Amino acid sequence: MTSGFSDDLRAATAEVWEAQHDHPFVRGIGEGTLDAERFALWIRQDYLFLIEYARMLALGAARAPDLETMGRFADLAQAVLREEMDLHRSYAAELGIGGAELEGEAMLPTTRGYTDFLVRMAAHEDFAELVAALLPCMWGFSEIGRRLDERGRPGDERYAKWIDMYASDEFAELARWCRELCDRLGVEASATGRARMAEAFLTSSRYELAFWEMAWVREGWAA
Repeated sequence: MTSGFSDDLRAATAEVWEAQHDHPFVRGIGEGTLDAERFALWIRQDYLFLIEYARMLALGAARAPDLETMGRFADLAQAVLREEMDLHRSYAAELGIGGAELEGEAMLPTTRGYTDFLVRMAAHEDFAELVAALLPCMWGFSEIGRRLDERGRPGDERYAKWIDMYASDEFAELARWCRELCDRLGVEASATGRARMAEAFLTSSRYELAFWEMAWVREGWAA
């Protein structure tokens, strides 16, 4: 894949992305040492995140400029609602979290802030900003999965299965497609449009890092 606008976005946010790789939550998955309570909190919150993420993808399908892009967004929404959320439900069951309990979980501040931002991007901003806001999650998880996979499988099968999903060629292809779409939209955008895409990409990247921290510190509402 040749260098494009997405590479510029990644380079500009390198410090945030590397902080994700170095985060103790991510390292704990790779080493198989992450305690179950933190992982359970992440599963609960990421399940709620995925609901809104699928909503963003559905809005992306509705706003896509061509049929091919519309189909890809629709396929992604279905994959999240079925495959990725099924994996989270299986993790929850292993951790003793029932379906009703999972569905009834309340969003923590970081989850609420991130999902509100993504849905606002999808509903009210330019399609190019939607794509730029979407990219850090998809590309970031692929990059994290690949790096962890290169270090070898952890002994804890839950975390090995997590790495397998996000290190997969299928997930990497989705990230590649989203990058190429972002590159194309970046070329077509004005200087102002590219600046807005960069801001959306940075904001999502920061929320990605904040999401790991939320689970690590067991974030809660102040009152």
